[in-house]
Amino acid sequence: MILPILSWKKTKESAHTFDPETQKAVIKCSICTGEQVAGFKDIHTGKFDEVMLIRGEKDLEMFRRMYGVADVTKEY
Repeated sequence: MILPILSWKKTKESAHTFDPETQKAVIKCSICTGEQVAGFKDIHTGKFDEVMLIRGEKDLEMFRRMYGVADVTKEY
């Protein structure tokens, strides 16, 4: 049986905007796999918007520079 190949085309998304009055920078960490995703969590609703996958210190530093964030909290 031949399975179809699924292709995923990467598109440029507009940069997320960060409003420190209504959002906080958060890294969501998976306890099981160790995967880390950086994004912004709405302070009032708790909704999390993913921005990028964090694979190492370089990615975290890039996230901080892109959005001018000094403090990023981790949530498990």
